[in-house]
Amino acid sequence: MNELEALISDLHPEWGIVLGSGLGAVIESVEIVSEVAYSATDGLPVSRVTGHAGKFIFGRLGGVPVVIAQGRVHLYEGRTAGEVTAGVRFLAGLGVRRLVLTNAAGTLNPRFAPGTWMLLRDHLNLTGASPLVGGPHFIDMSETYSPRLREKFASVAARERIVLHEGVYAGVLGPQYETPAEVRMLQGFGADAVGMSTVLEAIQARALGLEVAGFSCLTNWAAGIGSAPLAHQEVLATGAQAAGDLARLLSRALPQAAIDQ
Repeated sequence: MNELEALISDLHPEWGIVLGSGLGAVIESVEIVSEVAYSATDGLPVSRVTGHAGKFIFGRLGGVPVVIAQGRVHLYEGRTAGEVTAGVRFLAGLGVRRLVLTNAAGTLNPRFAPGTWMLLRDHLNLTGASPLVGGPHFIDMSETYSPRLREKFASVAARERIVLHEGVYAGVLGPQYETPAEVRMLQGFGADAVGMSTVLEAIQARALGLEVAGFSCLTNWAAGIGSAPLAHQEVLATGAQAAGDLARLLSRALPQAAIDQ
């Protein structure tokens, strides 16, 4: 039995968590058992973007066994949809059955201020890609983001007095930020936040039968809503500040969600 097999045998993690840009501080709340670099596993690409460490953290959060993917790769790095979702397939292969996807996003909704969190109710895949291309994978996406998990997370957030909006996430290709005209278009489509990840991972997870929850850390006003120019460093700084709320929410909610399954 190799090291990875031993970890799975000991922990039996059923929860996977993917951390977006600047959200690595969540790891501070994890009782870490071991770390495995993406580069040490077969076929998993490593991001070149600042804020994505590129390793799996095995441990416990709120007493619940978890595997945390600290960082992801993106289409805008020149990766394929299959490469972007390789981490999800890897987690599913470890036995993970419930997946929490997180991201840093620009807020399109004037009522959703930067520095707060949004629970994904639905998404718009505007990347022009899908990890399911190549076969007749006609997956129902009616409830991509689990109503059961959404209700649980919202309830815990209210009890913990954590501001948690709920809305629609627009996933775009990037890497450039959106123009004010594009922001108005996305608002017209019904989107509340916009980012460059998550949607392909959610599609892949649902195709594998995983129960999915999604969270956007609203790091900045989208172009044309705020007056400041957009910068990746702002995204990282706001994400680091908001990570504590996410860690507290997950540490409270994961044990209850596992019991209520």
